[in-house]
Amino acid sequence: MGFTNPVYDNNFADPHVIAAGEKYYAFATNGPLGNIQTLKSPDLVSWEQVGDALPSLPAWSSAGKVWAPEVAVHGADRYVMYYTTADDASGRQCVGVAVASDPKGPYVDKSSKPLICQDKEGGSIDASPFQDSTGQRWLYWKNDGNAIGVDTWIYASRLSADGLTLTGETTRLIKQTLPWEGNLVEAPYMVERDGKFHLFYSANAFDKAEYAVGHALCTTPAGPCAKSGDPILTTSDAAAGPGHNMVLLKDNRYWFVYHAWDPALVGVDPPGRTMWLSELTWSGDKPTVQPPLKDNPSRP
Repeated sequence: MGFTNPVYDNNFADPHVIAAGEKYYAFATNGPLGNIQTLKSPDLVSWEQVGDALPSLPAWSSAGKVWAPEVAVHGADRYVMYYTTADDASGRQCVGVAVASDPKGPYVDKSSKPLICQDKEGGSIDASPFQDSTGQRWLYWKNDGNAIGVDTWIYASRLSADGLTLTGETTRLIKQTLPWEGNLVEAPYMVERDGKFHLFYSANAFDKAEYAVGHALCTTPAGPCAKSGDPILTTSDAAAGPGHNMVLLKDNRYWFVYHAWDPALVGVDPPGRTMWLSELTWSGDKPTVQPPLKDNPSRP
């Protein structure tokens, strides 16, 4: 039995999914459901609206540009969300962190300033948490360099055990260097498999058909990383601009969760980004992602 993409056919950009109990919860950039749009599902395919996981922003921020939430599961009653929002003081997009005791929220950010705000590098966006096989927590993000015409880097730093502070050295992993990447890389997501570290990232412009997902193989969570070259997920007849992916392991199968939009909307600003699923398979250290398909023959 198969399923139909998009699995959520409404505005739901930059999706991130966690498993909690018997349910899956999906979080996305601000939209009709609030600052952090939230859904729940029993199976990754049928999704129900929950509402806004972050109904209140910290005093240093204002609503309107709350982007790209990702949640680290610390336990059955502790969930830590990293999200992008406007920093009123600098005028840049920066990274905040909020905590909840329930996966659907409400998440609360008690900070007096952003967790990360590289204002001289254009700001900081697209934070993504990762826990390696030793238990060490990490955070990845992008400096928003394309906002001011400078290089965009994917950064990495260790996190404290509670996930609320960066610890140790901050490392640059990759920047835009390949023709298909245009003037930016963004949306990092790290996966550990067989002792190797796989960095997935998006590049080019989110509202263009050239937007796509790339891959780099890293020796450690903090690099060095070597890009694979050509993108591994690109526009198809079914969907344009696939990107901002995350990876979910379910029943020993890997799934890409990402946003994409209807190719008929090329030239519409901005196109409506909906949530899609594609299976991820491996040949050694090489990942292969199923192209976007409306009618997928195999369910998660």
